[in-house]
Amino acid sequence: MAMSTGKPTIVDVRTPQEFAAGHVPGSLNIPLNEVPDRLDEFRAMAKPLVLCCRSGARSDNAMRYLQQQGVTDVHNGGSWQQVLAETHNP
Repeated sequence: MAMSTGKPTIVDVRTPQEFAAGHVPGSLNIPLNEVPDRLDEFRAMAKPLVLCCRSGARSDNAMRYLQQQGVTDVHNGGSWQQVLAETHNP
């Protein structure tokens, strides 16, 4: 996943129940259905933003929506397990 330098802000767009069952340490949980109502929060977050979910489909939808709304440096990280492996390797 190509992105700008800096530590990413990781946002998991799964449901709170899915998030509670396992997630990337330090990630934020903003369910996909809440993304439009929390647009200002996304704009204020430190960039780059990496979105994740169970498979990458919901995070892709969220990424496309945020990009359409002018949010920059936002990336689809795919599944939360993939993001975990890429960001928390020893």
